[in-house]
Amino acid sequence: MFDNYFRKEIAWGGKTLVLESGKIARQADGAVMARLGDTIVLCTAVGARSAKPGQDFFPLTVHYQEKTFAAGKIPGGFFKREGRPSESETLISRLIDRPIRPLFPEGFRNEVQVIATVLSHDMENDPDVVAMVGCSAALTLSGIPFFGPVGAARVGYINGAYVLNPTLEERKQSALDLMLAGTAEGVLMVESEASELTEEVMLGAVTFGHAGFQPVIQAIIELAEVAAKEPWPLPEPSEAEVALKKRIAELGRADMAVAYTETQKLLRQEKVGAVKKKVIAALEAEGADVNLAKGLLKELEADVVRNNILDTGKRIDGRDTRTVRPIMAEVGVLPRAHGSALFTRGETQALCVATLGTGQDEQVIDALVGEYREDFMLHYNFPPYSVNETGRMGSPGRREVGHGKLAWRAIHPLLPEKEKFPYTVRVVSEITESNGSSSMATVCGTSLSMMDAGVPLKRPCAGIAMGLIKEDRGFAVLSDILGDEDHLGDMDFKVAGTEVGITSLQMDIKITSITPEIMKIAVEQAREGRLHILGEMAKGLTGARTDVAATAPRITVINVPKDKIRDVIGSGGKVIREITEQTGTKVDIEDDGTIKVAATSTEAAQRAIDWIRGIVAEPELGVIYNGKVVKTADFGAFVNFLGAKDGLVHISELANDRVNKTTDVVKEGDQVKVKVIGFDERGKVKLSMRVVDQATGADITEQVGAKRPRPEGDDRRGGERGERRERRDHPRGD
Repeated sequence: MFDNYFRKEIAWGGKTLVLESGKIARQADGAVMARLGDTIVLCTAVGARSAKPGQDFFPLTVHYQEKTFAAGKIPGGFFKREGRPSESETLISRLIDRPIRPLFPEGFRNEVQVIATVLSHDMENDPDVVAMVGCSAALTLSGIPFFGPVGAARVGYINGAYVLNPTLEERKQSALDLMLAGTAEGVLMVESEASELTEEVMLGAVTFGHAGFQPVIQAIIELAEVAAKEPWPLPEPSEAEVALKKRIAELGRADMAVAYTETQKLLRQEKVGAVKKKVIAALEAEGADVNLAKGLLKELEADVVRNNILDTGKRIDGRDTRTVRPIMAEVGVLPRAHGSALFTRGETQALCVATLGTGQDEQVIDALVGEYREDFMLHYNFPPYSVNETGRMGSPGRREVGHGKLAWRAIHPLLPEKEKFPYTVRVVSEITESNGSSSMATVCGTSLSMMDAGVPLKRPCAGIAMGLIKEDRGFAVLSDILGDEDHLGDMDFKVAGTEVGITSLQMDIKITSITPEIMKIAVEQAREGRLHILGEMAKGLTGARTDVAATAPRITVINVPKDKIRDVIGSGGKVIREITEQTGTKVDIEDDGTIKVAATSTEAAQRAIDWIRGIVAEPELGVIYNGKVVKTADFGAFVNFLGAKDGLVHISELANDRVNKTTDVVKEGDQVKVKVIGFDERGKVKLSMRVVDQATGADITEQVGAKRPRPEGDDRRGGERGERRERRDHPRGD
């Protein structure tokens, strides 16, 4: 039945990688089942047979989706089915998209859709690498014009050694989590989080990973030799297109070059727009294809900008290739926020705000590998006004999720240990202006806002975006790129870190590959720029404040015996609710007996702590406590002390003089001082007020002498049955 079934199996990094085609999803242009261990991902590629008329861009979409049945789970929520993509699915979709997009031929405008579906997860091998390999294979087999295949791998760094595709357990011990993809010639994409590693270690990891996925590329080629479909014809420029391109250059090159001498972004856009409008009007009068001309005008822009940089060494805004734009770093810009910073670099600006919360504010993430909690969140927003545009406002798109995660990776390795700083931290980065590398401005602003909030980061962190212009006659590496340089250049290379080393590196190559020489120059130039930016940031704030803001909660950590946790929580959570409601605090209780009390005032926190300690404390014989009368009876008064303990002050122990009636001495609600004088046969506490100076709390046992003998005929001598009845009917007494 499966006449066109093909299978390729290789040993890869100590595991077995299997690529299968021809059995499942046979109507797709390309379909590959990729398997590593027991992690299986179905990858498909389908392309439209023709482009839509007038379309001047390449409509590629990549969808990575996880099915919960892959881990033997049922989705949560009311509908019990998978819904909108999670943040993780969105990020992995971007990971797949970034290395394959540059490998489609120039001028190809047919819609292409790539879908990766996780069918099985073995809780050991992450499906992201498997999905990237499978999608590359599916495209290679599909016949769609694609200059692949692409290989991919994950690299760890454990005990000073690189590890290819570390397992989920091994990654917990790794100082590096680096994903990369590329062709046989070079690397196209890098995404990483690192524990302040040196430039040499990071470059070594990229080289190690590139060599590591070469067997995968060879396996895809061998599979394609027997299973690939007939290739589609490559798009060729028509004579009319060649002639139109030449005519556009004649009409607009000189004016475009003049427009790009304007250093101010909005004025430059206005002048470039005027040149385009003039050229289009002239072409319309000549009867040319206007839609095609708009795309060719973009090529003219790129040609003007790129050649000017290579020819003169001067960039759009007049800088040389290494200079960073002017920087201003301000902190404490919002009076009620726990921490805030305004970071401005040239025409890019980020307003970053840090908020401190408790364990109750942690984000609960339901992933295939299981549910876990995240205590550091970073949310990046890019409103249209930041680039002088109108546009959609709503939930974050893929770009916003990706940029936020990049900044998160840069800061995450620098967070203090939870035991030393038991807060949940959320940072929001509002991009208020943008002209290049707003994600790196977010890194800088986030670092400043967290230090302003009193988060003891290991060191300040800064980021810089590098660009590349590469032609046959040479190349130029650009520090701190502008938006146009990113759009018209060949590389977007972002490096974040501290004065000690790199914490995050992200690279996207828009050409087939770059040389190790270029990467080395870019990393070293980035280090130079990063140190400069850190110096400018220090003018605003050099390190974390010694205390959190007055508006932030204060968290106090105490520990109680594990067997007392139930007493603190109470039946159905009754006790803990009473504590939080009456003290106005938040209380988090962990299974090991760690209790975190959060409050905006020291007094409220202390009340809650005293209450909890009272619950778990055991009364000590001879110790004096503060208490509250909660019940009176003929034979004495019940006093609550240590937060949740009750004891009986017998009427004979209320005062040194004879007491005829309990209420002659105390009433319900009175605050009193009591001494533990013993325990009855049931362990109930016996208290005395008469041996304690109620004004000073001093022990006056010696002054009052031994207990007076009870007067003959006193009918209050035992009252044991009444006492037992009162204890039974009075819940606090039991």
